[in-house]
Amino acid sequence: MRIGELSERTGVSRRLLRYYEEQSLIVSERCANGYRRYDERFVDRVLQIRGLLDAGLPTRVIKQILPCLDKPRHIVFSDATPEMLATLEGELDRMDRRIACLTQNRDAIASYLEEVRARAREDAA
Repeated sequence: MRIGELSERTGVSRRLLRYYEEQSLIVSERCANGYRRYDERFVDRVLQIRGLLDAGLPTRVIKQILPCLDKPRHIVFSDATPEMLATLEGELDRMDRRIACLTQNRDAIASYLEEVRARAREDAA
């Protein structure tokens, strides 16, 4: 698929897709006319990258963990430094805190909606 289709299917701009390619997060083949052509598997890959970026991971870390996402049972980090491991541990802790906050907010909104709906039913009756 060409870059426009990948952009439409993932909701990621063409500019960001080119950036992901510059960072070696995704790769494309070049057609004779110079257009980029992406394999179907990059739809999921781009969504994974987007999610990891939204979670706050920098592209240098994402680049190192992407192979683990493809083959989670074959995790090998021959170049994992203590700094990299500390970064990942810190990011995991930050994500856990964010998940807890989001869960609390979701529960509060759900309770609010439940109460509003119950009052609306009472008023209608």
